[in-house]
Amino acid sequence: MERVVYEQMAELDQRHWWYRARREVVAALIRRLAPPPPGARILEVGCGTGHNLAMLERFGTVDAVELDEEARAMAAKRLGRVVHDAPLPELKGISEGAYDLVGAFDVIEHIDDDAAALASIAARLKPGGKLVMTVPAHQWMWSAHDVVNHHKRRYSKSALRRLIEGSPLTLEAVGYFNSLLFPVAVTERMASKLRGKENADLALPARPLNLALERTFAAERHLIGRVPLPPGLSLFAVASAK
Repeated sequence: MERVVYEQMAELDQRHWWYRARREVVAALIRRLAPPPPGARILEVGCGTGHNLAMLERFGTVDAVELDEEARAMAAKRLGRVVHDAPLPELKGISEGAYDLVGAFDVIEHIDDDAAALASIAARLKPGGKLVMTVPAHQWMWSAHDVVNHHKRRYSKSALRRLIEGSPLTLEAVGYFNSLLFPVAVTERMASKLRGKENADLALPARPLNLALERTFAAERHLIGRVPLPPGLSLFAVASAK
């Protein structure tokens, strides 16, 4: 990702509606579809500034991987121990067969060889261990945001399903989320393209709007893993090691 993306992440990851709500939704997804055992070992691949680590620590002891030096330093400070520098797909130095849960939240779309990335993650899981991943949905929604974040692709539901079914993992669930705000996002995205003024910045909205967006997105925590959500901005998948 561009340096500006990490800077925005560091500035906004505790205040911006998207980060705050997504943590709640992902936590609910883990509780319902991938609850780790007591004393679980958890790995987050591509942890950024570490804004998900406290949430993941509710479920067990967390290790983390991040490539960007400044983001890694912030994540290590939040975690209280070393965060590893181990790029996908190799994950060199990360123990195989060691983890009950691996999280890859908006990470796999950055990797040229996504199939190799999943195979490497599968090797780090214990038998029966779970991968919980999220990716951006709908290639037709490609925008300046994807460019500045160095995305290689956005996924369709069928493409994500094929990716996991072709990996060493067993697919357990796949679905959309960030669905309640999807019509608004599509309208805004199309209007920006028509104006020829796409904005890649993740700006903090005014406080009332930020709160309203957070509450709307976070409301999906009551639904995810219970009922299929309609098309949304993102996809999740849960898969297990054989």
